[in-house]
Amino acid sequence: GVRTITLDRADKLNAVNGALASSLIAALADAAIDDAVRVVVLTGAGRAFCAGLDLSAPPELPTATRADRLDPYAWVGLWVRGVVACEKPVIAAVNGAAAGAGFGLALACDLRIVAASAKMTAGYVRRGLSPDAGVSWFLPRHVGLARANDILLTGRDVDATEAERIGLATLVVPDAELSAAVASYASRLAGGAPIAHALTKRLLAATFDRPLDAALRDELTNIKYSFGTRDVAEAMTAFREKRIPRFDGR
Repeated sequence: GVRTITLDRADKLNAVNGALASSLIAALADAAIDDAVRVVVLTGAGRAFCAGLDLSAPPELPTATRADRLDPYAWVGLWVRGVVACEKPVIAAVNGAAAGAGFGLALACDLRIVAASAKMTAGYVRRGLSPDAGVSWFLPRHVGLARANDILLTGRDVDATEAERIGLATLVVPDAELSAAVASYASRLAGGAPIAHALTKRLLAATFDRPLDAALRDELTNIKYSFGTRDVAEAMTAFREKRIPRFDGR
């Protein structure tokens, strides 16, 4: 099924403090190992997706180790890595502003379904800061270096229309239709083959870091493995029987 994880600090526009980050890391880890979960949706409570880091709050995780305390913002990378490490499709349902580290969280997801009124912004330079939460890594991979330079060096907003045009948004829908659109998309993904999703995500994650020959070898290794799975046997049977396959992730 579909697991929805909601950032729930609506009174702070879901700005992330240590406690919220800790709960997000735990929720992502739990979804990643739960075989009943096929798709993960991240969204925000209220009128924002995530306003970034709550700089007014103590930065440390409640469970921070002594080593973590020497680098109290290190957890920012942990919750972004939690998204990337999940081998199930992760959808960002961007219901409102996604700013700073919240922008990074949305970028880390595999897909972004965006409400028409939502805006995304790095905004760091407007505060005298440089990017965090993987923004400088993800953004050029989504939109190219030239556009990333424009967005990050100006700190300007990217509205939903532009996000769709430049490839940041998978889909833009009217605000009132966001929940239904996300549910429909997630349901379609949840009917897919879990092993195929995981292997495809591994291939895509390595795309920019290896030569073509290595990619071809990895594709061959993965597809050989896939042919030995029960999901592929089910797909072949379903094709012959002219029905929709019922995948069980085996």
